[in-house]
Amino acid sequence: MERIRRIRNIGISAHIDSGKTTLSERILYYAGRIHRMQEVHDGGGATLDYMELEKERGITITSAATQVDWKDKSVNIIDTPGHVDFTVEVERSLRVLDGAIMVLCSVGGVQSQSITVDQQMKRYNVPRIAFINKMDRTGADPEQVHRDLTEKLNLNVVPIQMNIGAGDDFVGVIDLITSEAVTFEGDSGENVVRSAIPDRHIDAAAKARHDMLEVLSMFNDEMMELLLEDKEIPEQMIHDTIREATINRDIVPMMMGSAFKNKGVQLVIDAVCDYLPSPLDRCSFARDHDNDGTETPLACDPDAPLVAMAFKITDEPFGQLSYTRIYQGRIQRGNKYRNARTSQTVRIGRIVKMHANDREEIDDAGPGDIVALLAVDCASGDTFCGEGVNYSLESIFVADPVISLSIVPKSNGDQEKMAKALNRFMKEDPTFRVSTDPETNQTVIAGMGELHLDVYIERMRREFKADVTVGVPNVSYREAPTVKYEFNYKHKKQTGGSGQYAHVVGRLIPMERDAESYYEFEDNIVSGRIPSEYIPAVNKGFQQAMKKGPLAGYEIVGCKMCLDDGSYHSVDSSEMAFRIAAKDAFIEAFKGSKPCLLEPIMTVQLEIPNEFQGPVVGDLNSRRGMILGTEMKDTFTVVNAEVPLSNMFGYATVLRGLTKGMGTFTMEMTRYSKVPAKLAEEILAKRNDQAAKK
Repeated sequence: MERIRRIRNIGISAHIDSGKTTLSERILYYAGRIHRMQEVHDGGGATLDYMELEKERGITITSAATQVDWKDKSVNIIDTPGHVDFTVEVERSLRVLDGAIMVLCSVGGVQSQSITVDQQMKRYNVPRIAFINKMDRTGADPEQVHRDLTEKLNLNVVPIQMNIGAGDDFVGVIDLITSEAVTFEGDSGENVVRSAIPDRHIDAAAKARHDMLEVLSMFNDEMMELLLEDKEIPEQMIHDTIREATINRDIVPMMMGSAFKNKGVQLVIDAVCDYLPSPLDRCSFARDHDNDGTETPLACDPDAPLVAMAFKITDEPFGQLSYTRIYQGRIQRGNKYRNARTSQTVRIGRIVKMHANDREEIDDAGPGDIVALLAVDCASGDTFCGEGVNYSLESIFVADPVISLSIVPKSNGDQEKMAKALNRFMKEDPTFRVSTDPETNQTVIAGMGELHLDVYIERMRREFKADVTVGVPNVSYREAPTVKYEFNYKHKKQTGGSGQYAHVVGRLIPMERDAESYYEFEDNIVSGRIPSEYIPAVNKGFQQAMKKGPLAGYEIVGCKMCLDDGSYHSVDSSEMAFRIAAKDAFIEAFKGSKPCLLEPIMTVQLEIPNEFQGPVVGDLNSRRGMILGTEMKDTFTVVNAEVPLSNMFGYATVLRGLTKGMGTFTMEMTRYSKVPAKLAEEILAKRNDQAAKK
C-alpha cells in the first residue's frame, strides 16, 4: 500500500500554446529523465512531441505518457493537446488520471479552450493545481488570471505564491507557506535558492499570506482558532489543509513561473507530490453486470480481482498498443483476462512502461499504474476483468463531429492502403468517423475541425503511402422539428400467408435546443394496447428514421416521441412490422412538424494587435458572426465571437492577411442554431441539384 501511496497520476492540460509541452520537458529534465531540454519550436521538437507532424507543426496532436521519480514519489505524466480538434485526447486522459496541472498564460488568462478543459476536469472530478506560465511575457498579470479563474470558471482559487517582478523583471516567486523568496540559478535554473523576502515585497507578501490562511482556515477548525488568536500556524498544518481541500476539490492552489525561462517548475512538481491525490485518495466506481449494473466501489488493492481500463489505442507496425490504467488487482504477463465488452478472454503477452515513444518491458503492474499492453485486441474504453468479477468502467465522453469531407483514392492500390488507414484511425480516435455517401458511393470522413481532418489525411499519405484526392469540406447540418405534430399510422401488408400489421398513435414534440439529449422516447401505452415486447421495436423504428431526414438527408435531432396508443394483430403483428410502422409514422410526423435546418455555431476567440481590430471585427460581421465582447490587453485585443462553421473554412489564411501574420484564433463547437430561411433555401436547392445530377 505504501508503494501505491507514493504514486501520482497527473495530466498537463491547457488552452493551445500556453506552454504545456515546455513545462513537461522541464519536469523530465529536472527529474533526470532526459539530459538535454529541447524546445517545441526548434528543429528536434520536444521529447513528448514524438510524431514527425508534431515536430513540424510545433503542436501536440496525440497525448504522450511518461514516468518520472521525484524525491520519494513516482509520477506518471500525460501531456495532452491544447487544440480543440484533438479534445478527445484530453477527455480520455482525464478519465484515468487522479490529478492535473491546469496551465494558463499569464497574459491570455482563461481562454476558450481553458473553459473546455475546466468542464472536462469537473466531468471526471479531477483535482487540479493552476500554474500561471509565461510570467516573463510583457503584460503578465497574475492577479487578472486569478480573477478570471474565479469569475469565468467559478473556482475557489488560493494563491500559494506571489511573483517577484513580471515580464522582463520576473526573477522568481515568494513562497507564502514558508515566507521565503525563491529564485532559480544555474544555466538551466536547476539550483533552487531560498532566501529572505526582499524589503519592498514584505508588506504585500504578509497580506497575501494572511489572505491565503483565511481561505484555508474555512477547511480546518484548528487553523481558524490559531488565526483568531493571532498565533503562529505550523507549516505542516498548512500543507495538510491544502492537500485535503485540493483532493476534495474545495480549492485550487495557484502557482506561477516561466517554464521557458526555467523558473518555478521544481516547485510545481513538489506541489504535485504534496497536494494532488494518490490512487488511494480517489474513489473509483464500476458497474457490476452480475448485479443489475449496480455501481460498485473499487478497492485499490493488489490482491483483489483485476479491473483495468484501456483508455487509448494506437496501432503500430508490430501490433496494437493499448494504454491501460489499473484500478484494482494486478495485471501479469502471460495471464488471461476477460474483456467485459466482448466477453472474450485475452492473453497478455507483453507489458511496457511508456516514455513518449520509448518503452521499458515489465512483468506486472498494480493499482494506480499506467502501462501499455502490446498486441492485445481491444477498443478504446474497454474494461479488463480478473476472475470472479464482471465489471465495466464508465466510458469516455465523445463529442459528435462537426465537419466532413470526401476522399477518393487515386488508384486501386491506394484504395487498399486508404481502407487500412481509415480502420486504424477509427480505432484510435472515437471522434473520427468514416461513412459512405449512398448517392455518390464516395468515402466521407468526419471530425472535429479542419486541422483534425488535415492531420489524418497527412498521416494517411505519410504512414500508409495512400495517395488520395480530397473534396471540399462539408458542414454537418441537422434537421429539427419546430411544431408539435400528432400521428396515427397503420402499417398493413397482406401477401398471402402471414402478413404484417402494426398501428401506432402518438405525438412528435420538438425539444429545447439546449437539451442534453437529441432524442427522447416516452411510452404511454396502457392496458396492453400494444404488447410490451413490441415497444422497443417502435423505439428502434423512430431512431432509424432520424438517421436521414426528408428535408436534405441530414441527421434529425431534437425530437421527443410519445407513443400514446395503437393496436396489433394476434397473428400478423411482429417486431419488424412495428419497426416499419414507427419509421414511416416518424417521417410523416416530421414532415408535418414544419422542419428546419440547424447549423453548427462555433465560439471563436481571436488575439490580434490593437490596430487591426476594426478590419477583423468587420470581417467577422460579414461572416454572420456575432461579437460577444472585446477586451484590450496592452498591445493586443481579445475578440470573442460566435460564427457559423460554414463561414469559417480557410479562415486562418484570411486572418493572417488581415493582421500581417500577427493574429491567432481558436474555435470550438458550442451549439446548433436555426439556419436563416433564405440560406436554408439555397442549401436545400444545392442538395436537390446534386441529387438530380446523380
